[in-house]
Amino acid sequence: MRIAFLSPFYPYRGGIAQFSDSLFLALVKSHNVKAFTFTRQYPEILFPGKTQFVSTEDINRNINALRVLDSLNPLTFYKTAHEISKFQPDLLLISYWMPFFAPSLGKIAARIRKKGIKVIGLLHNVIAHEKRLADKSLTKYLFKKCSGFVILNKHSEKDLTDLIPDAKYIVQSHPLYDHYGNKIDKREARLKLNLSRNKKVVLYFGFIRNYKGLDLLIKAFGALDESYDLVVAGEAYGDFSGYQKLIDQTAISSRVKLNILYIEEKEIPVFFSAADVCVLPYRTATQSGIIGMAYHFDLPVIATNVGGLAEMIEDEKTGLIIDEPSPMLISAKIREFFDTISVRNYSANIESYKKKNSWENFAENVIDLYKTL
Repeated sequence: MRIAFLSPFYPYRGGIAQFSDSLFLALVKSHNVKAFTFTRQYPEILFPGKTQFVSTEDINRNINALRVLDSLNPLTFYKTAHEISKFQPDLLLISYWMPFFAPSLGKIAARIRKKGIKVIGLLHNVIAHEKRLADKSLTKYLFKKCSGFVILNKHSEKDLTDLIPDAKYIVQSHPLYDHYGNKIDKREARLKLNLSRNKKVVLYFGFIRNYKGLDLLIKAFGALDESYDLVVAGEAYGDFSGYQKLIDQTAISSRVKLNILYIEEKEIPVFFSAADVCVLPYRTATQSGIIGMAYHFDLPVIATNVGGLAEMIEDEKTGLIIDEPSPMLISAKIREFFDTISVRNYSANIESYKKKNSWENFAENVIDLYKTL
Protein backbone atom coordinates (compact mmCIF):
# COMPACT_ATOMS: atom_id res chain seq x y z
CA MET A 1 0.00 0.00 0.00
CA ARG A 2 1.24 3.51 -0.86
CA ILE A 3 0.85 6.15 1.87
CA ALA A 4 1.63 9.86 1.64
CA PHE A 5 2.17 11.46 5.05
CA LEU A 6 1.95 15.28 5.32
CA SER A 7 3.16 16.56 8.67
CA PRO A 8 5.99 18.23 10.53
CA PHE A 9 8.99 15.90 10.50
CA TYR A 10 12.64 16.32 11.45
CA PRO A 11 14.24 18.93 11.43
CA TYR A 12 11.16 20.57 12.98
CA ARG A 13 11.09 20.33 16.75
CA GLY A 14 8.25 19.42 19.08
CA GLY A 15 6.03 16.50 19.91
CA ILE A 16 4.11 16.39 16.63
CA ALA A 17 7.28 16.06 14.56
CA GLN A 18 8.55 13.34 16.89
CA PHE A 19 5.17 11.59 16.71
CA SER A 20 5.24 11.73 12.92
CA ASP A 21 8.77 10.36 12.74
CA SER A 22 7.80 7.41 14.96
CA LEU A 23 4.58 6.63 13.08
CA PHE A 24 6.35 6.88 9.72
CA LEU A 25 8.93 4.32 10.82
CA ALA A 26 6.17 1.96 11.99
CA LEU A 27 4.20 2.32 8.75
CA VAL A 28 7.21 1.92 6.45
CA LYS A 29 7.86 -1.57 7.83
CA SER A 30 4.88 -2.85 5.83
CA HIS A 31 4.04 -0.12 3.29
CA ASN A 32 5.55 2.26 0.75
CA VAL A 33 5.44 5.57 2.62
CA LYS A 34 6.60 9.02 1.49
CA ALA A 35 6.85 11.97 3.90
CA PHE A 36 5.96 15.55 2.94
CA THR A 37 6.61 18.53 5.17
CA PHE A 38 7.00 22.30 5.37
CA THR A 39 9.46 24.74 3.91
CA ARG A 40 7.95 27.24 6.33
CA GLN A 41 5.71 26.05 9.15
CA TYR A 42 4.93 29.18 11.17
CA PRO A 43 5.76 32.79 10.35
CA GLU A 44 8.26 33.95 12.96
CA ILE A 45 5.83 36.55 14.30
CA LEU A 46 3.40 33.81 15.34
CA PHE A 47 5.99 31.46 16.81
CA PRO A 48 6.52 32.01 20.56
CA GLY A 49 9.77 30.04 20.88
CA LYS A 50 13.34 30.81 19.85
CA THR A 51 13.47 28.49 16.85
CA GLN A 52 11.22 26.00 15.09
CA PHE A 53 14.10 23.63 14.41
CA VAL A 54 15.91 21.00 16.42
CA SER A 55 19.48 21.25 17.61
CA THR A 56 22.22 19.70 15.49
CA GLU A 57 22.73 17.37 18.45
CA ASP A 58 19.17 15.99 18.28
CA ILE A 59 18.35 12.58 16.86
CA ASN A 60 17.91 12.42 13.08
CA ARG A 61 15.96 9.27 12.23
CA ASN A 62 16.50 9.81 8.50
CA ILE A 63 12.90 10.24 7.37
CA ASN A 64 14.03 12.41 4.42
CA ALA A 65 10.71 14.25 4.12
CA LEU A 66 10.17 16.35 1.00
CA ARG A 67 10.05 19.99 2.14
CA VAL A 68 7.42 21.58 -0.11
CA LEU A 69 4.60 23.34 1.82
CA ASP A 70 4.81 26.98 2.88
CA SER A 71 1.88 27.63 5.21
CA LEU A 72 1.61 31.24 3.97
CA ASN A 73 2.10 30.75 0.23
CA PRO A 74 -1.03 29.49 -1.62
CA LEU A 75 1.07 28.55 -4.65
CA THR A 76 2.74 25.87 -2.56
CA PHE A 77 -0.66 24.42 -1.60
CA TYR A 78 -1.10 23.43 -5.24
CA LYS A 79 2.53 22.37 -5.56
CA THR A 80 2.22 20.13 -2.51
CA ALA A 81 -0.93 18.51 -3.85
CA HIS A 82 0.84 17.95 -7.17
CA GLU A 83 3.86 16.32 -5.51
CA ILE A 84 1.60 14.07 -3.44
CA SER A 85 -0.38 13.10 -6.55
CA LYS A 86 2.83 12.20 -8.41
CA PHE A 87 3.54 9.64 -5.70
CA GLN A 88 0.17 8.01 -6.54
CA PRO A 89 -0.78 7.11 -2.97
CA ASP A 90 -3.76 5.05 -1.88
CA LEU A 91 -3.96 7.14 1.28
CA LEU A 92 -2.95 10.64 2.38
CA LEU A 93 -2.40 10.96 6.12
CA ILE A 94 -2.45 14.58 7.40
CA SER A 95 -1.39 15.75 10.86
CA TYR A 96 -3.57 18.51 12.29
CA TRP A 97 -3.22 20.45 15.52
CA MET A 98 -4.31 24.07 15.07
CA PRO A 99 -6.67 26.12 12.82
CA PHE A 100 -3.85 28.22 11.38
CA PHE A 101 -3.02 25.28 9.11
CA ALA A 102 -6.60 24.51 8.04
CA PRO A 103 -6.58 26.63 4.82
CA SER A 104 -3.42 25.03 3.44
CA LEU A 105 -4.21 21.48 4.56
CA GLY A 106 -7.84 21.80 3.49
CA LYS A 107 -6.93 22.93 -0.01
CA ILE A 108 -4.46 20.06 -0.38
CA ALA A 109 -6.92 17.48 0.98
CA ALA A 110 -9.66 18.70 -1.39
CA ARG A 111 -7.45 18.33 -4.47
CA ILE A 112 -6.22 14.90 -3.39
CA ARG A 113 -9.73 13.56 -2.74
CA LYS A 114 -10.85 14.70 -6.18
CA LYS A 115 -8.39 12.15 -7.53
CA GLY A 116 -10.12 9.36 -5.61
CA ILE A 117 -7.47 9.17 -2.88
CA LYS A 118 -8.66 8.71 0.69
CA VAL A 119 -7.56 11.30 3.27
CA ILE A 120 -7.27 10.59 7.00
CA GLY A 121 -6.83 13.43 9.45
CA LEU A 122 -4.56 12.56 12.37
CA LEU A 123 -5.93 14.93 15.01
CA HIS A 124 -3.50 15.91 17.74
CA ASN A 125 -6.05 18.54 18.76
CA VAL A 126 -9.62 18.90 17.56
CA ILE A 127 -10.11 22.18 19.40
CA ALA A 128 -7.07 24.44 19.79
CA HIS A 129 -5.73 25.05 23.29
CA GLU A 130 -5.69 28.82 22.77
CA LYS A 131 -9.01 29.60 21.09
CA ARG A 132 -9.58 32.32 18.50
CA LEU A 133 -12.70 33.67 16.81
CA ALA A 134 -12.50 31.82 13.46
CA ASP A 135 -11.23 28.51 14.85
CA LYS A 136 -14.45 26.54 14.43
CA SER A 137 -15.11 27.54 10.81
CA LEU A 138 -11.48 26.95 9.78
CA THR A 139 -11.37 23.54 11.45
CA LYS A 140 -14.67 22.52 9.90
CA TYR A 141 -13.39 23.57 6.47
CA LEU A 142 -10.51 21.10 6.70
CA PHE A 143 -12.47 18.29 8.34
CA LYS A 144 -15.07 18.29 5.55
CA LYS A 145 -12.27 17.49 3.13
CA CYS A 146 -11.21 14.35 5.06
CA SER A 147 -12.49 10.81 4.57
CA GLY A 148 -11.86 9.75 8.17
CA PHE A 149 -10.05 10.67 11.36
CA VAL A 150 -7.80 9.31 14.07
CA ILE A 151 -8.24 10.96 17.46
CA LEU A 152 -5.91 10.31 20.34
CA ASN A 153 -8.38 10.28 23.24
CA LYS A 154 -12.06 9.74 23.96
CA HIS A 155 -12.39 13.27 25.29
CA SER A 156 -12.09 14.57 21.70
CA GLU A 157 -14.97 12.48 20.34
CA LYS A 158 -17.67 15.05 21.13
CA ASP A 159 -15.55 17.90 19.76
CA LEU A 160 -15.19 16.00 16.48
CA THR A 161 -18.83 14.91 16.14
CA ASP A 162 -20.08 18.39 17.02
CA LEU A 163 -18.24 19.62 13.92
CA ILE A 164 -18.78 16.56 11.68
CA PRO A 165 -21.76 14.55 13.01
CA ASP A 166 -21.25 11.64 10.60
CA ALA A 167 -17.46 11.50 10.98
CA LYS A 168 -15.81 8.11 10.55
CA TYR A 169 -13.06 7.81 13.12
CA ILE A 170 -11.13 5.67 15.56
CA VAL A 171 -9.83 6.52 19.02
CA GLN A 172 -6.23 5.40 19.43
CA SER A 173 -4.11 6.18 22.48
CA HIS A 174 -0.84 8.06 22.05
CA PRO A 175 1.94 5.45 21.71
CA LEU A 176 5.05 5.67 23.84
CA TYR A 177 8.19 7.32 22.52
CA ASP A 178 11.02 4.83 22.43
CA HIS A 179 13.92 6.60 20.72
CA TYR A 180 15.45 8.63 23.56
CA GLY A 181 17.90 6.03 24.76
CA ASN A 182 17.99 4.18 28.06
CA LYS A 183 17.37 5.21 31.61
CA ILE A 184 20.56 5.98 33.51
CA ASP A 185 21.47 5.47 37.15
CA LYS A 186 19.47 7.86 39.37
CA ARG A 187 22.49 8.88 41.43
CA GLU A 188 24.47 9.68 38.28
CA ALA A 189 21.55 11.68 36.83
CA ARG A 190 21.10 13.68 40.02
CA LEU A 191 24.80 14.41 40.19
CA LYS A 192 24.66 15.84 36.65
CA LEU A 193 21.75 18.11 37.63
CA ASN A 194 23.26 19.05 40.99
CA LEU A 195 20.40 17.45 42.91
CA SER A 196 20.53 15.81 46.31
CA ARG A 197 20.33 12.02 46.23
CA ASN A 198 17.99 12.06 49.25
CA LYS A 199 15.35 14.55 48.09
CA LYS A 200 11.93 13.75 46.62
CA VAL A 201 12.34 15.04 43.07
CA VAL A 202 9.36 16.20 40.99
CA LEU A 203 9.84 16.91 37.27
CA TYR A 204 7.97 19.43 35.10
CA PHE A 205 9.11 18.84 31.52
CA GLY A 206 8.26 20.41 28.18
CA PHE A 207 7.47 23.76 26.60
CA ILE A 208 6.18 26.26 29.16
CA ARG A 209 2.84 27.73 28.12
CA ASN A 210 0.04 29.20 30.19
CA TYR A 211 -2.37 26.30 29.70
CA LYS A 212 0.24 23.85 31.01
CA GLY A 213 -0.11 25.23 34.53
CA LEU A 214 3.46 25.60 35.77
CA ASP A 215 2.26 28.45 37.98
CA LEU A 216 -0.16 26.03 39.68
CA LEU A 217 2.69 23.62 40.38
CA ILE A 218 4.87 26.41 41.79
CA LYS A 219 2.05 27.42 44.15
CA ALA A 220 1.56 23.77 45.12
CA PHE A 221 5.25 23.53 46.00
CA GLY A 222 4.78 26.35 48.48
CA ALA A 223 2.73 23.89 50.56
CA LEU A 224 5.39 21.16 50.46
CA ASP A 225 8.25 20.90 52.91
CA GLU A 226 12.02 21.05 52.40
CA SER A 227 12.25 17.37 51.46
CA TYR A 228 10.82 18.11 47.98
CA ASP A 229 12.74 19.51 44.99
CA LEU A 230 11.17 20.69 41.73
CA VAL A 231 13.02 20.42 38.41
CA VAL A 232 11.62 22.60 35.60
CA ALA A 233 13.03 21.71 32.19
CA GLY A 234 11.83 23.30 28.96
CA GLU A 235 11.76 26.41 26.84
CA ALA A 236 9.36 29.19 27.86
CA TYR A 237 6.94 30.22 25.12
CA GLY A 238 6.65 33.82 26.25
CA ASP A 239 8.08 35.69 29.23
CA PHE A 240 9.30 33.58 32.15
CA SER A 241 9.54 36.52 34.57
CA GLY A 242 6.05 35.96 35.97
CA TYR A 243 6.97 32.42 36.97
CA GLN A 244 10.23 33.61 38.51
CA LYS A 245 8.35 36.21 40.55
CA LEU A 246 5.99 33.50 41.79
CA ILE A 247 8.93 31.28 42.76
CA ASP A 248 10.40 34.15 44.77
CA GLN A 249 7.06 35.00 46.40
CA THR A 250 6.49 31.42 47.54
CA ALA A 251 10.05 31.29 48.95
CA ILE A 252 10.94 28.04 47.19
CA SER A 253 13.83 29.24 45.01
CA SER A 254 16.32 27.03 46.86
CA ARG A 255 14.19 23.98 45.99
CA VAL A 256 13.53 24.78 42.33
CA LYS A 257 16.12 23.80 39.72
CA LEU A 258 15.46 25.76 36.53
CA ASN A 259 16.54 24.66 33.06
CA ILE A 260 14.59 27.18 30.97
CA LEU A 261 15.79 26.26 27.51
CA TYR A 262 15.13 23.73 24.79
CA ILE A 263 16.29 20.37 26.13
CA GLU A 264 18.34 18.54 23.52
CA GLU A 265 17.30 14.94 23.02
CA LYS A 266 20.61 13.56 24.24
CA GLU A 267 19.94 15.27 27.61
CA ILE A 268 16.38 13.95 28.04
CA PRO A 269 17.38 10.70 29.81
CA VAL A 270 19.15 12.70 32.52
CA PHE A 271 16.00 14.60 33.55
CA PHE A 272 13.64 11.62 33.53
CA SER A 273 16.17 9.38 35.29
CA ALA A 274 16.82 11.91 38.05
CA ALA A 275 13.14 12.35 38.97
CA ASP A 276 10.85 10.26 41.15
CA VAL A 277 7.69 11.43 39.37
CA CYS A 278 6.64 13.66 36.47
CA VAL A 279 3.81 16.14 37.10
CA LEU A 280 1.52 17.61 34.42
CA PRO A 281 -0.53 20.36 36.14
CA TYR A 282 -2.34 21.33 32.92
CA ARG A 283 -5.38 23.61 32.87
CA THR A 284 -6.49 22.18 29.51
CA ALA A 285 -5.21 19.36 27.32
CA THR A 286 -6.04 16.82 24.65
CA GLN A 287 -3.28 14.29 25.35
CA SER A 288 0.43 14.60 26.01
CA GLY A 289 3.55 13.02 24.60
CA ILE A 290 5.28 13.86 27.88
CA ILE A 291 3.42 10.97 29.53
CA GLY A 292 4.78 8.61 26.90
CA MET A 293 8.28 9.93 27.46
CA ALA A 294 7.95 9.41 31.22
CA TYR A 295 6.71 5.84 30.80
CA HIS A 296 9.61 5.10 28.46
CA PHE A 297 11.90 5.84 31.41
CA ASP A 298 9.65 3.91 33.84
CA LEU A 299 8.66 7.16 35.52
CA PRO A 300 5.16 7.45 37.05
CA VAL A 301 3.03 10.49 36.19
CA ILE A 302 0.71 12.73 38.20
CA ALA A 303 -1.65 14.74 35.97
CA THR A 304 -4.79 16.82 36.21
CA ASN A 305 -8.03 15.30 34.96
CA VAL A 306 -8.39 17.56 31.94
CA GLY A 307 -8.86 16.60 28.31
CA GLY A 308 -7.59 13.11 27.65
CA LEU A 309 -4.70 13.08 30.13
CA ALA A 310 -6.46 10.73 32.55
CA GLU A 311 -6.97 8.22 29.72
CA MET A 312 -3.20 7.72 29.61
CA ILE A 313 -2.88 7.10 33.35
CA GLU A 314 -4.06 4.02 35.23
CA ASP A 315 -4.83 5.63 38.57
CA GLU A 316 -2.72 4.25 41.43
CA LYS A 317 -0.96 1.95 38.94
CA THR A 318 1.01 4.04 36.44
CA GLY A 319 0.47 7.30 38.28
CA LEU A 320 -2.14 9.46 39.99
CA ILE A 321 -4.95 11.63 38.67
CA ILE A 322 -5.72 15.06 40.17
CA ASP A 323 -9.44 15.88 40.11
CA GLU A 324 -8.95 19.45 38.88
CA PRO A 325 -6.13 21.97 38.30
CA SER A 326 -5.79 23.39 41.82
CA PRO A 327 -2.55 24.05 43.75
CA MET A 328 -4.03 22.50 46.91
CA LEU A 329 -5.05 19.30 45.08
CA ILE A 330 -1.72 19.12 43.24
CA SER A 331 0.29 19.31 46.45
CA ALA A 332 -1.99 16.71 48.09
CA LYS A 333 -1.44 14.23 45.23
CA ILE A 334 2.32 14.75 45.31
CA ARG A 335 2.29 13.92 49.03
CA GLU A 336 0.08 10.89 48.39
CA PHE A 337 2.45 9.64 45.73
CA PHE A 338 5.49 9.66 48.00
CA ASP A 339 3.53 8.34 50.99
CA THR A 340 2.38 5.27 49.02
CA ILE A 341 5.26 4.72 46.58
CA SER A 342 6.54 1.68 48.46
CA VAL A 343 3.22 -0.21 48.22
CA ARG A 344 2.27 0.56 44.60
CA ASN A 345 4.11 -1.35 41.91
CA TYR A 346 4.37 1.47 39.39
CA SER A 347 7.23 -0.06 37.38
CA ALA A 348 5.43 -3.34 36.61
CA ASN A 349 2.23 -1.52 35.64
CA ILE A 350 4.11 0.88 33.37
CA GLU A 351 5.83 -2.06 31.66
CA SER A 352 2.43 -3.62 30.95
CA TYR A 353 1.15 -0.29 29.56
CA LYS A 354 4.16 -0.06 27.24
CA LYS A 355 3.39 -3.40 25.62
CA LYS A 356 -0.18 -2.35 24.79
CA ASN A 357 0.69 1.01 23.25
CA SER A 358 3.26 0.39 20.55
CA TRP A 359 3.73 2.36 17.32
CA GLU A 360 3.18 -0.85 15.34
CA ASN A 361 -0.29 -1.31 16.86
CA PHE A 362 -1.12 2.32 16.13
CA ALA A 363 -0.04 1.94 12.49
CA GLU A 364 -2.11 -1.23 12.05
CA ASN A 365 -5.21 0.53 13.38
CA VAL A 366 -4.76 3.43 10.95
CA ILE A 367 -4.67 0.94 8.07
CA ASP A 368 -7.76 -0.85 9.44
CA LEU A 369 -9.61 2.50 9.44
CA TYR A 370 -8.54 3.11 5.82
CA LYS A 371 -10.07 -0.22 4.81
CA THR A 372 -13.47 0.85 6.17
CA LEU A 373 -13.66 4.17 4.30
